Amino acid sequence: MVANEQALSEIGDPMVREFAARGQVRSFPKNAVIINEGERGDSLYVILSGKVKVYVSDDDGREMVLDTYGPGDYVGEMSLDGRPRSASVMTLEPTSCSVVTRDELRSAIGANPDIAMALIATLIDRARIATDNVKNLALMDVYGRVARLLLSLAREENGKLVVPERMTQQDIADRVGASRDMISRIFKDLTIGGYVTIENRVITIHRKPPARW
Repeated sequence: MVANEQALSEIGDPMVREFAARGQVRSFPKNAVIINEGERGDSLYVILSGKVKVYVSDDDGREMVLDTYGPGDYVGEMSLDGRPRSASVMTLEPTSCSVVTRDELRSAIGANPDIAMALIATLIDRARIATDNVKNLALMDVYGRVARLLLSLAREENGKLVVPERMTQQDIADRVGASRDMISRIFKDLTIGGYVTIENRVITIHRKPPARW
């Protein structure tokens, strides 16, 4: 099924909207793996509704979440060079995507070369984020990574800094490459110190956590 006009109209970026219009819509339930690390693929997925996580894992099943994406974002672009997928993608809730093949994307670029520039800009932005993440994993302790994650996700609401994404301690552990027990200890210290409060999985930051504990 081709993406309908209403779903496409909700994509803010006109370049993404243009190549998403060439894809076929597929719907996935929650916790569906739509891209498997190591497999070959020739399509990218434009998210029309829902939410996904991008993650890598080892042979023991341990995961590290690289990022999460929602409507208007796309994933899977790294496979367009014909090489194996560099990460897996799983839905976090029921999700609908426009699946755009390499040939369809090439056709869209031929019709509008600005689409290529939009893709390059996204790749550069994600490469910068990946570089920052590697640096933080190498140079920051777990507490520092947690503090940085919270501050990067927080948004101001009614004069308070609130993390809008409702994350479990395991979600946070997956994002910073640590154990759930370690995250539990860190949040206990942050709560006792008056830096954060947690209610119904909503994290409110009352004052900026110190860079180091």
